[in-house]
Amino acid sequence: MGKMIKAKIKKWGNSYGIVIPKETMDSENLKENEEVEFMIVKPTNVLRETFGMLKGKLKKPTAQMMREMDRELYPEDYKDD
Repeated sequence: MGKMIKAKIKKWGNSYGIVIPKETMDSENLKENEEVEFMIVKPTNVLRETFGMLKGKLKKPTAQMMREMDRELYPEDYKDD
């Protein structure tokens, strides 16, 4: 399944990169130049963003938010939509 890690983006010449800690390389049995996949997730205040607490009211109906979250979390279940 993989492992969630936090990393900072570093500038390398004209590009940017993310350093994978040695402990993660070892525990996931990763090797240099091995291809990996990763998901970029920016930290946010999930409750405030999801429920629109800035104005003290919901921005969307709960059922709609749940459907949107399901589609985002389980896209394979919604390929035919």
